[in-house]
Amino acid sequence: MWGGRFAAQPADAMQAINASIDVDKRLWREDIEGSKAHADMLAAQGIITKEDNAAIQSGLDQIAAEILAGEFVFSKELEDIHLNIEARLTERIGEAGKRLHTGRSRNDQVATDFKLWVMRASREAADGLRALQKSLVAQADSHADWIMPGFTHLQTAQPVTLGHHLLAYVSMFERDRVRLIGAALEAAWECPLGSAALAGTSYPIDRHRTADALGFHAPAANSLDGVASRDFALAALANLSIAITHMSRLAEEIVLWTSPQFAFATLSDSWSTGSSIMPQKRNPDAAELIRAKAARIGADFAALNAIVQKLPLAYAKDLQEDKTLTFSAFDGFALSLTAMIGMIDTVRFNRAAMREAAARGYSTATDLADWLVRELKMPFREAHEVTGRIVRSAEQAGVRELALLPLSEFQAVEPRITEAAQALLTVEKSVESRDSYGGTAPQRVREQVERWKETFA
Repeated sequence: MWGGRFAAQPADAMQAINASIDVDKRLWREDIEGSKAHADMLAAQGIITKEDNAAIQSGLDQIAAEILAGEFVFSKELEDIHLNIEARLTERIGEAGKRLHTGRSRNDQVATDFKLWVMRASREAADGLRALQKSLVAQADSHADWIMPGFTHLQTAQPVTLGHHLLAYVSMFERDRVRLIGAALEAAWECPLGSAALAGTSYPIDRHRTADALGFHAPAANSLDGVASRDFALAALANLSIAITHMSRLAEEIVLWTSPQFAFATLSDSWSTGSSIMPQKRNPDAAELIRAKAARIGADFAALNAIVQKLPLAYAKDLQEDKTLTFSAFDGFALSLTAMIGMIDTVRFNRAAMREAAARGYSTATDLADWLVRELKMPFREAHEVTGRIVRSAEQAGVRELALLPLSEFQAVEPRITEAAQALLTVEKSVESRDSYGGTAPQRVREQVERWKETFA
């Protein structure tokens, strides 16, 4: 390509470090799409002939068919997807193929291709999150009144319903979806094509036409920014990192819940592995690997950020690594989504074990404090202290649930406590009482399930 300037071939190691075709060949659809739009614009502006454009359009369609059929030969000597396609186009249609690159550079070409890819990948990731949300809502619907312990500091706090717990992740993933869609919209805002190498071009191109043809809102207003910026990829990876972090939290809970110590759930055989030495083992490897993928995707974002933060304007070859990191992150996210949906769809929950665990740890203590405030008009801080003394009495008596503590023990601390208060201290009564908007009461959970179903419709 630059034989006019150089008399010798690059060293083998230089060729190896410089070539990116093994990575960026997956941009072939975007490269062909961008090239077709560019050629149409060149013809409309009279920069190339209509006959040349027709040959280019037909040739690019034939190359797309070759790639889909697995017949296209990708060459490392041609470095990247752009030169591979352009060289093959020239082989097919002759001189007209050499005119395609008029008014553009590989710098604006790759920025445009990469933006198009990130736009689509972000939307696909958001669609994948929607599928996961539907799986979670289906499980929440089936378990709206199944009681489990709610935790803070991984210590028993208050009883909640399993449906309520699962819907918490649905809310998280909805915010993640919005962020990912926002990343796609951000990428779609300005089209780099026509920025050329960095300074624009002297050809009378119509950048608004190509931007519109490719689904962008407008051409990039500054040619330096058009070729040098990768904030659209940074935004996508940052949002992807947040989303996989939420998925990792759910994966961690699956690891805990399926352990014998919790025994809240059992993964299906399809999503469990065994041990080479311990026949009894059922390992939640898929969930564990999602945790690891979260670390990898976060590292991909950090690496791209570190690459970009030290670069002066405009383009530098460091940016060749942007696609390696971004493709890796989106691939890992897609695989994690598939695994998580599979686990959620097939997991079986143990109602008795969850209910029994919810009753431990005096999880209804707050209900007693609330009764003291509501019925005896006791200041909450005083009610908190009274309830704490009753909990201590239960511990000393070896009673595991406040509802099972004799009324006399309650009244020894606060004589005005009645059987009515004691009756409120079951885990069932506790969750039923938490009926404020967004609360864990089964009726509220079912309302939220219906709201999400309407959202999905």
